[in-house]
Amino acid sequence: MSFAPRTLLWRSFLLISLLMVISATAWFQILRSYEREPRARQLAQMVVSVVNLTRAALVTAEADKRRELLTELSEREGIRVYPAEPGDTLTPSPESPFVELLHAEVSRRLGEDTRFANGLGGLRGFFISFRIDGDEYWVMLPRERIERPFPWQWLGWTALALLLSLMGAWLIVSRINRPLKALAAAAADIGKGKMPAPLPEAGPAEIETLARSFNQMSRDLARLDADRALILAGVSHDLRTPLSRLRLSTEMSHSEDKEEMIADIAEMDSIIGQFLDFARAESDEPAEPADLAALAREVVERAQRLGHEVQAVLAPVPEQPLRRLGIKRLISNLVDNALAYGGKDVCVAVRAENGRLIVEVLDRGPGIPPAEAERLKQPFTRLEQARSGKGGSGLGLAIVDRIARHHGGTLELLPREGGGLIARVNLPLRQGVQPGG
Repeated sequence: MSFAPRTLLWRSFLLISLLMVISATAWFQILRSYEREPRARQLAQMVVSVVNLTRAALVTAEADKRRELLTELSEREGIRVYPAEPGDTLTPSPESPFVELLHAEVSRRLGEDTRFANGLGGLRGFFISFRIDGDEYWVMLPRERIERPFPWQWLGWTALALLLSLMGAWLIVSRINRPLKALAAAAADIGKGKMPAPLPEAGPAEIETLARSFNQMSRDLARLDADRALILAGVSHDLRTPLSRLRLSTEMSHSEDKEEMIADIAEMDSIIGQFLDFARAESDEPAEPADLAALAREVVERAQRLGHEVQAVLAPVPEQPLRRLGIKRLISNLVDNALAYGGKDVCVAVRAENGRLIVEVLDRGPGIPPAEAERLKQPFTRLEQARSGKGGSGLGLAIVDRIARHHGGTLELLPREGGGLIARVNLPLRQGVQPGG
């Protein structure tokens, strides 16, 4: 499982943030490394000076004045001198590149036999050994003279600068992402069959070119869709006039095949009706609050009046903005398809589930192979066994899929347990509305 963010905005921001943090950390380490050697030399010079001055003061001072000298050094400078004993308990100095540099520089100036310790017995400090006439002594410097406190103030300023930089990066990335987000929304509208508003053709050259190309593509698609709808509607309308005359003539004739001819003409008229339904722009119908269960009930009752055995399992669902005629056409097409290929035991179910409105039409027909489900949503597409035994234009499921997409939903063709097909339409459910009757 990947935990990377999915949006371009967050991915770009996190990548830029990571780059900035790595950069700041690298610069911090570079500065520390660059500053380490000069600081070690400077501190070593101070340590050597303290040791040499302490040795010189002890050597030149009179014997009865040495105690007063040591007391004054301790009180005023925090520097203490202890004689070295063979049994001294020493605490070793911490291991770090800076301490190693400091020891090496002090040893180079005071002698290779110089010893260092971080503690002597119960005392803690920076201890350096030196000799007077063969006797070894320890000079203890307060640790605060050697150790530099962590620069919290500089760290705070660095954190503030990094925070401001990240805020600037967020503004820059969000400004770049805004037109891409608008482009994604417009592409989604086109996928639902809507005509999106033209995108602003402004910004960087690449974004401007992309917006201009998308707007041109959107206009071309709208023009092609309008031309297609006009041609289909025109052809279908013109065919119905001679078809009506042909039916009238057939009904007045005394042919033995009269009933079969009338049935064929009725089927042709139904196919032309499907052409008109497919050509009709569903988005032209305004969406109004409607009860999906009530619309389904109307379709079921109409089928029952025509003598079809159709059951209904309609749960109360909230009213939603729907295109009434489009939804009734959607359910009618699914019911007609189930009656044509599924025979009896056709059921229409409506319910709200997991934030979606569900419309299902179930039958006990031969079903649809899962591999063919997506292909059958395309216009003029039918299964081979359907072509051989049933009429139709192959537009029924294409019309359902188109109406569902216009409502922001999807069409699924699923196998039914025990045999048959479940045609399921998922529609978005807006919360905050009470269930209808």
